[in-house]
Amino acid sequence: MPENSIPKEAAFQIINDELMLDGNPRLNLASFVTTWMEPECNKLIMDAINKNYVDMDEYPVTTELQNRCVNMIAHLFNAPLGESEAAVGVGTVGSSEAIMLAGLAFKRKWQNKRKAEGKPYDKPNIVTGANVQVCWEKFARYFEVELKEVKLREGYYVMDPAKAVELVDENTICVAAILGSTLNGEFEDVKLLNDLLVEKNKETGWDTPIHVDAASGGFIAPFLYPELEWDFRLPLVKSINVSGHKYGLVYAGIGWVIWRSKDDLPEELIFHINYLGADQPTFTLNFSKGFNV
Repeated sequence: MPENSIPKEAAFQIINDELMLDGNPRLNLASFVTTWMEPECNKLIMDAINKNYVDMDEYPVTTELQNRCVNMIAHLFNAPLGESEAAVGVGTVGSSEAIMLAGLAFKRKWQNKRKAEGKPYDKPNIVTGANVQVCWEKFARYFEVELKEVKLREGYYVMDPAKAVELVDENTICVAAILGSTLNGEFEDVKLLNDLLVEKNKETGWDTPIHVDAASGGFIAPFLYPELEWDFRLPLVKSINVSGHKYGLVYAGIGWVIWRSKDDLPEELIFHINYLGADQPTFTLNFSKGFNV
Protein backbone atom coordinates (compact mmCIF):
# COMPACT_ATOMS: atom_id res chain seq x y z
CA MET A 1 0.00 0.00 0.00
CA PRO A 2 1.64 3.28 -1.08
CA GLU A 3 2.29 5.92 1.58
CA ASN A 4 0.56 8.60 -0.47
CA SER A 5 -2.13 8.76 -3.12
CA ILE A 6 -1.42 9.63 -6.75
CA PRO A 7 -3.53 11.54 -9.31
CA LYS A 8 -6.27 9.47 -10.91
CA GLU A 9 -4.77 10.13 -14.36
CA ALA A 10 -1.46 8.62 -13.26
CA ALA A 11 -3.16 5.61 -11.69
CA PHE A 12 -5.09 5.03 -14.91
CA GLN A 13 -1.96 5.27 -17.05
CA ILE A 14 0.03 2.86 -14.87
CA ILE A 15 -2.70 0.21 -14.91
CA ASN A 16 -3.45 0.75 -18.59
CA ASP A 17 0.22 0.31 -19.49
CA GLU A 18 0.46 -2.91 -17.50
CA LEU A 19 -2.67 -4.34 -19.12
CA MET A 20 -1.09 -3.84 -22.53
CA LEU A 21 1.08 -6.85 -21.71
CA ASP A 22 -2.01 -9.09 -21.64
CA GLY A 23 -2.92 -11.09 -24.72
CA ASN A 24 -5.34 -9.67 -27.26
CA PRO A 25 -8.83 -11.02 -26.43
CA ARG A 26 -9.80 -11.00 -30.11
CA LEU A 27 -7.02 -13.54 -30.73
CA ASN A 28 -8.01 -15.80 -27.83
CA LEU A 29 -9.47 -18.93 -29.41
CA ALA A 30 -8.88 -21.36 -26.57
CA SER A 31 -10.87 -20.38 -23.49
CA PHE A 32 -14.46 -21.47 -24.32
CA VAL A 33 -15.72 -17.89 -24.55
CA THR A 34 -16.25 -15.25 -27.16
CA THR A 35 -14.69 -11.82 -26.91
CA TRP A 36 -16.83 -9.47 -28.98
CA MET A 37 -20.33 -8.08 -28.60
CA GLU A 38 -22.28 -5.50 -30.56
CA PRO A 39 -21.87 -1.86 -29.43
CA GLU A 40 -25.51 -1.81 -28.29
CA CYS A 41 -24.77 -4.62 -25.85
CA ASN A 42 -21.70 -2.80 -24.54
CA LYS A 43 -23.84 0.27 -23.92
CA LEU A 44 -26.49 -1.75 -22.04
CA ILE A 45 -23.77 -3.27 -19.87
CA MET A 46 -22.21 0.07 -19.03
CA ASP A 47 -25.60 1.67 -18.35
CA ALA A 48 -26.40 -1.05 -15.80
CA ILE A 49 -22.95 -1.85 -14.40
CA ASN A 50 -23.68 0.02 -11.15
CA LYS A 51 -26.68 -2.18 -10.31
CA ASN A 52 -26.42 -4.92 -7.69
CA TYR A 53 -29.30 -6.84 -9.16
CA VAL A 54 -29.62 -9.27 -6.27
CA ASP A 55 -31.70 -6.42 -4.81
CA MET A 56 -34.86 -7.48 -6.63
CA ASP A 57 -37.03 -4.88 -4.92
CA GLU A 58 -34.86 -2.06 -6.19
CA TYR A 59 -34.35 -3.49 -9.69
CA PRO A 60 -37.57 -5.36 -10.52
CA VAL A 61 -37.21 -4.99 -14.29
CA THR A 62 -33.76 -6.59 -14.24
CA THR A 63 -35.23 -9.44 -12.21
CA GLU A 64 -38.04 -9.77 -14.75
CA LEU A 65 -35.50 -10.01 -17.56
CA GLN A 66 -33.76 -12.87 -15.74
CA ASN A 67 -37.11 -14.63 -15.20
CA ARG A 68 -37.95 -14.31 -18.88
CA CYS A 69 -34.63 -15.93 -19.78
CA VAL A 70 -35.28 -18.79 -17.35
CA ASN A 71 -38.75 -19.37 -18.80
CA MET A 72 -37.57 -19.26 -22.41
CA ILE A 73 -34.77 -21.72 -21.73
CA ALA A 74 -37.05 -24.05 -19.76
CA HIS A 75 -39.47 -24.20 -22.68
CA LEU A 76 -36.59 -24.66 -25.13
CA PHE A 77 -35.48 -27.66 -23.05
CA ASN A 78 -39.05 -29.06 -22.96
CA ALA A 79 -39.73 -28.62 -19.24
CA PRO A 80 -43.18 -30.05 -18.40
CA LEU A 81 -44.80 -26.71 -17.52
CA GLY A 82 -48.43 -25.74 -17.48
CA GLU A 83 -49.69 -22.94 -19.71
CA SER A 84 -49.15 -20.21 -17.11
CA GLU A 85 -46.68 -22.03 -14.84
CA ALA A 86 -43.37 -20.28 -14.15
CA ALA A 87 -40.18 -22.23 -14.71
CA VAL A 88 -37.81 -23.05 -11.86
CA GLY A 89 -34.29 -21.78 -12.43
CA VAL A 90 -31.78 -19.01 -11.87
CA GLY A 91 -29.17 -17.00 -13.73
CA THR A 92 -25.61 -17.76 -12.64
CA VAL A 93 -22.02 -16.67 -13.16
CA GLY A 94 -21.40 -19.21 -15.92
CA SER A 95 -22.01 -22.95 -15.80
CA SER A 96 -19.61 -23.51 -12.90
CA GLU A 97 -21.93 -21.84 -10.39
CA ALA A 98 -24.91 -23.52 -12.08
CA ILE A 99 -23.32 -26.95 -11.58
CA MET A 100 -22.56 -26.21 -7.92
CA LEU A 101 -26.21 -25.28 -7.31
CA ALA A 102 -27.57 -28.30 -9.19
CA GLY A 103 -25.20 -30.62 -7.35
CA LEU A 104 -26.22 -29.18 -3.97
CA ALA A 105 -29.88 -29.75 -4.84
CA PHE A 106 -29.20 -33.40 -5.70
CA LYS A 107 -27.13 -33.93 -2.56
CA ARG A 108 -29.73 -32.39 -0.25
CA LYS A 109 -32.61 -34.28 -1.86
CA TRP A 110 -30.70 -37.57 -1.52
CA GLN A 111 -29.83 -36.82 2.11
CA ASN A 112 -33.44 -36.00 2.98
CA LYS A 113 -34.62 -39.27 1.45
CA ARG A 114 -31.98 -41.30 3.30
CA LYS A 115 -32.83 -39.61 6.60
CA ALA A 116 -36.52 -40.36 6.14
CA GLU A 117 -35.65 -44.02 5.52
CA GLY A 118 -33.38 -44.16 8.57
CA LYS A 119 -30.34 -44.97 6.44
CA PRO A 120 -26.79 -43.51 6.50
CA TYR A 121 -26.41 -40.31 4.51
CA ASP A 122 -22.74 -39.46 5.01
CA LYS A 123 -21.19 -41.00 1.87
CA PRO A 124 -22.81 -39.47 -1.23
CA ASN A 125 -21.26 -40.03 -4.64
CA ILE A 126 -21.78 -38.75 -8.15
CA VAL A 127 -21.10 -40.61 -11.40
CA THR A 128 -19.54 -38.80 -14.37
CA GLY A 129 -17.25 -39.50 -17.28
CA ALA A 130 -13.54 -38.81 -16.93
CA ASN A 131 -14.01 -36.13 -19.61
CA VAL A 132 -15.98 -33.76 -17.37
CA GLN A 133 -14.95 -30.13 -16.99
CA VAL A 134 -12.96 -29.31 -13.84
CA CYS A 135 -15.96 -27.63 -12.16
CA TRP A 136 -17.40 -31.11 -11.48
CA GLU A 137 -14.22 -32.07 -9.64
CA LYS A 138 -14.48 -28.80 -7.71
CA PHE A 139 -18.07 -29.57 -6.73
CA ALA A 140 -17.11 -33.04 -5.50
CA ARG A 141 -14.15 -31.78 -3.47
CA TYR A 142 -15.74 -28.61 -2.08
CA PHE A 143 -19.01 -30.26 -1.04
CA GLU A 144 -17.62 -33.64 0.05
CA VAL A 145 -19.11 -35.90 -2.59
CA GLU A 146 -17.18 -38.90 -3.92
CA LEU A 147 -16.54 -38.56 -7.66
CA LYS A 148 -16.90 -41.89 -9.52
CA GLU A 149 -15.52 -41.45 -13.01
CA VAL A 150 -16.15 -43.69 -15.99
CA LYS A 151 -12.78 -44.11 -17.68
CA LEU A 152 -12.44 -43.29 -21.36
CA ARG A 153 -11.06 -45.75 -23.87
CA GLU A 154 -9.37 -45.63 -27.25
CA GLY A 155 -11.80 -44.44 -29.88
CA TYR A 156 -14.54 -43.60 -27.33
CA TYR A 157 -13.87 -40.31 -25.61
CA VAL A 158 -17.13 -39.71 -23.75
CA MET A 159 -18.93 -41.44 -20.88
CA ASP A 160 -20.21 -44.94 -21.71
CA PRO A 161 -23.83 -45.03 -20.38
CA ALA A 162 -23.68 -48.76 -19.61
CA LYS A 163 -20.50 -48.40 -17.54
CA ALA A 164 -21.90 -45.33 -15.82
CA VAL A 165 -25.00 -47.23 -14.68
CA GLU A 166 -22.78 -50.05 -13.40
CA LEU A 167 -21.12 -47.56 -11.03
CA VAL A 168 -24.44 -46.36 -9.61
CA ASP A 169 -25.25 -47.51 -6.08
CA GLU A 170 -27.65 -46.51 -3.32
CA ASN A 171 -25.40 -43.55 -2.41
CA THR A 172 -25.38 -42.02 -5.91
CA ILE A 173 -27.00 -38.59 -5.84
CA CYS A 174 -27.09 -38.35 -9.66
CA VAL A 175 -25.39 -39.27 -12.92
CA ALA A 176 -24.02 -36.27 -14.82
CA ALA A 177 -24.08 -36.45 -18.62
CA ILE A 178 -22.39 -33.92 -20.90
CA LEU A 179 -23.96 -32.41 -23.99
CA GLY A 180 -20.80 -31.13 -25.61
CA SER A 181 -17.68 -32.68 -24.13
CA THR A 182 -14.85 -30.38 -23.13
CA LEU A 183 -12.40 -32.64 -24.98
CA ASN A 184 -14.02 -32.89 -28.41
CA GLY A 185 -17.51 -31.33 -28.32
CA GLU A 186 -19.23 -34.72 -28.63
CA PHE A 187 -22.70 -35.28 -27.17
CA GLU A 188 -23.07 -38.12 -24.68
CA ASP A 189 -26.01 -40.51 -25.18
CA VAL A 190 -28.42 -39.14 -22.57
CA LYS A 191 -31.36 -41.14 -23.98
CA LEU A 192 -29.57 -44.47 -23.56
CA LEU A 193 -28.38 -43.42 -20.09
CA ASN A 194 -31.97 -42.60 -19.11
CA ASP A 195 -33.31 -45.93 -20.40
CA LEU A 196 -30.63 -47.99 -18.65
CA LEU A 197 -31.07 -46.06 -15.42
CA VAL A 198 -34.85 -46.50 -15.52
CA GLU A 199 -34.31 -50.27 -15.63
CA LYS A 200 -31.77 -50.20 -12.79
CA ASN A 201 -34.07 -48.06 -10.66
CA LYS A 202 -36.88 -50.58 -11.22
CA GLU A 203 -34.64 -53.49 -10.23
CA THR A 204 -33.24 -51.81 -7.10
CA GLY A 205 -36.04 -49.55 -5.92
CA TRP A 206 -33.72 -46.53 -6.15
CA ASP A 207 -34.63 -43.31 -7.93
CA THR A 208 -31.22 -42.15 -9.17
CA PRO A 209 -31.70 -39.04 -11.38
CA ILE A 210 -29.72 -37.41 -14.21
CA HIS A 211 -28.22 -33.95 -14.58
CA VAL A 212 -27.27 -32.74 -18.05
CA ASP A 213 -24.28 -30.42 -18.34
CA ALA A 214 -25.30 -28.63 -21.54
CA ALA A 215 -22.83 -25.77 -21.13
CA SER A 216 -21.48 -26.24 -24.66
CA GLY A 217 -24.42 -27.90 -26.42
CA GLY A 218 -27.63 -26.59 -24.87
CA PHE A 219 -28.07 -23.82 -27.43
CA ILE A 220 -27.02 -26.04 -30.36
CA ALA A 221 -28.98 -29.28 -30.00
CA PRO A 222 -32.50 -27.77 -29.94
CA PHE A 223 -31.87 -26.05 -33.28
CA LEU A 224 -29.63 -28.43 -35.20
CA TYR A 225 -30.90 -31.71 -33.76
CA PRO A 226 -34.48 -31.06 -32.56
CA GLU A 227 -35.35 -34.75 -32.68
CA LEU A 228 -32.51 -35.68 -30.29
CA GLU A 229 -33.89 -36.59 -26.86
CA TRP A 230 -31.52 -35.33 -24.20
CA ASP A 231 -33.53 -32.83 -22.15
CA PHE A 232 -36.64 -32.82 -19.94
CA ARG A 233 -38.40 -35.11 -22.42
CA LEU A 234 -36.51 -37.85 -20.57
CA PRO A 235 -38.14 -38.53 -17.19
CA LEU A 236 -34.95 -38.92 -15.16
CA VAL A 237 -33.45 -35.59 -16.29
CA LYS A 238 -34.12 -33.35 -13.29
CA SER A 239 -31.87 -30.35 -14.01
CA ILE A 240 -29.88 -28.83 -16.86
CA ASN A 241 -27.20 -26.14 -16.91
CA VAL A 242 -26.22 -24.08 -19.92
CA SER A 243 -23.73 -21.29 -20.61
CA GLY A 244 -24.51 -18.10 -22.46
CA HIS A 245 -20.96 -17.25 -23.51
CA LYS A 246 -19.91 -20.26 -25.59
CA TYR A 247 -21.89 -19.58 -28.75
CA GLY A 248 -20.80 -16.19 -30.05
CA LEU A 249 -21.41 -12.48 -29.44
CA VAL A 250 -21.56 -12.77 -25.62
CA TYR A 251 -18.87 -11.93 -23.07
CA ALA A 252 -17.94 -14.45 -20.40
CA GLY A 253 -19.81 -14.72 -17.15
CA ILE A 254 -23.41 -15.76 -17.83
CA GLY A 255 -25.17 -19.09 -17.40
CA TRP A 256 -28.34 -20.70 -16.10
CA VAL A 257 -29.53 -23.77 -14.26
CA ILE A 258 -33.06 -25.02 -14.85
CA TRP A 259 -34.92 -27.59 -12.77
CA ARG A 260 -37.62 -29.86 -14.08
CA SER A 261 -40.08 -28.81 -11.36
CA LYS A 262 -40.27 -27.22 -7.92
CA ASP A 263 -40.06 -30.69 -6.36
CA ASP A 264 -36.52 -31.07 -7.67
CA LEU A 265 -35.18 -28.03 -5.79
CA PRO A 266 -35.36 -28.56 -2.00
CA GLU A 267 -37.07 -25.62 -0.36
CA GLU A 268 -34.51 -25.43 2.45
CA LEU A 269 -31.82 -24.38 -0.05
CA ILE A 270 -33.78 -21.25 -0.95
CA PHE A 271 -33.08 -18.32 1.36
CA HIS A 272 -35.77 -15.72 1.97
CA ILE A 273 -34.28 -12.34 2.87
CA ASN A 274 -36.07 -9.13 3.74
CA TYR A 275 -33.38 -6.68 4.81
CA LEU A 276 -33.34 -5.12 1.35
CA GLY A 277 -37.09 -4.57 1.36
CA ALA A 278 -39.74 -7.12 0.45
CA ASP A 279 -39.32 -10.88 0.81
CA GLN A 280 -36.79 -12.06 -1.75
CA PRO A 281 -36.10 -15.75 -2.43
CA THR A 282 -32.49 -16.39 -3.45
CA PHE A 283 -30.48 -19.48 -4.36
CA THR A 284 -26.98 -18.43 -5.43
CA LEU A 285 -23.44 -18.96 -4.16
CA ASN A 286 -22.59 -15.26 -4.19
CA PHE A 287 -24.81 -12.46 -2.95
CA SER A 288 -23.68 -9.29 -4.71
CA LYS A 289 -24.04 -9.67 -8.46
CA GLY A 290 -23.37 -7.25 -11.29
CA PHE A 291 -25.48 -6.90 -14.39
CA ASN A 292 -25.03 -9.56 -17.09
CA VAL A 293 -26.53 -9.29 -20.56
